[in-house]
Amino acid sequence: MSDALTKPFTDAVAEAEELIRNAEFIRTEQDLDEGYAYLAGRIRASLQMAFDHDLAHPVLINSTHQFARQGLDNPDALYWSAYLDGDAEYVVRGRRGTSADLSFQVMAGAYGPVGGSPQSLTAFDDRELEVAPDGTFEWRFGPLPGAKNLIIREVFNDWATEEPGRLWIERTDTLGVAATPPGRDRLAKKYEIAGKLLVGSIQTWFAFPHFFQYQEPVNTLSPPRSTPGGLESQRSSIGHYELADDEALVVTVPECTDCAYQAIQVGSDWYASTDYETHQTSLTKAQSVVDPDGMLRYVISEGDPGIANWLETTGHRTGPIMLRWQRLERDLGPQDGPSVEKVALADVPDLLPHFSPVTPEEYAERIAARQRSVARRMLS
Repeated sequence: MSDALTKPFTDAVAEAEELIRNAEFIRTEQDLDEGYAYLAGRIRASLQMAFDHDLAHPVLINSTHQFARQGLDNPDALYWSAYLDGDAEYVVRGRRGTSADLSFQVMAGAYGPVGGSPQSLTAFDDRELEVAPDGTFEWRFGPLPGAKNLIIREVFNDWATEEPGRLWIERTDTLGVAATPPGRDRLAKKYEIAGKLLVGSIQTWFAFPHFFQYQEPVNTLSPPRSTPGGLESQRSSIGHYELADDEALVVTVPECTDCAYQAIQVGSDWYASTDYETHQTSLTKAQSVVDPDGMLRYVISEGDPGIANWLETTGHRTGPIMLRWQRLERDLGPQDGPSVEKVALADVPDLLPHFSPVTPEEYAERIAARQRSVARRMLS
């Protein structure tokens, strides 16, 4: 009976494994091994979303993190989500932490392999909430016809000092009502849902970068613009790279003093973050060295250019690039965006106007700081 109960999910795992094995961008054994690790994270997240979820008694679920990567996940973010009933009323309560940004978004569906982003019904940051002096707040919403998903993002500019808050959700008409016991039919449905979530998420994130990142010429970045499916107060610049081991991209962008958060990251062809704990694959403006002229200059490369603002490609010859600005106080124009130049890695010291070398020991300390910060944030 157990085999029959889980068969829809085990069949979905086999289908998902075939999708991973036959991904068109696989070039090396490392690519395939990363795909299997990516699959493990997708399995974990799909089971969590199916079994932790109860539409009548919602909870905030953290299903995207360094062990379950997806959708070019932001290394600087804690993601929380809940499924919604558009006919119900909800209250989100919490205590504001010290993160650079705390934002809320209600969507009319999930990201999918056709069309990309669902409709955003409402999206705002905590500047629109009444936050008490002790950091507590309450946001009441609904009924909201068509609402399917709530996404909350806590985004950290300074990993070493900013602290997460506390958040939870209540559905007002089911408070005090007992949950439905996990009967056999309900369990069977959850395994079926988990299987659909698993296969659907892999198909979605295979397709998604072709709607956006790969519409840009290789080794370029778009001007800042509204993030597809994102927040009103967020802008992003997107692109993708293709580099040989002896090549580098120099990305130059002004430091934005009119936003609480600014960052850059590179990812893998699985459209997911790469190891941001023991490698430097992302940098916020707080983690970056700003040149005397107010510019942030990053070098994307496999080999070490010997600078603090190195973004490691960690064995990936190709992959997506994304810059983000959040909690903006003004809109951004092309002059606020990045410029990109592909150069020989050996020429980097001569091409950077304010080249300041970093020793291997100094770089190792930067990595140690990342490890400590991720452990303190306890993303799992």
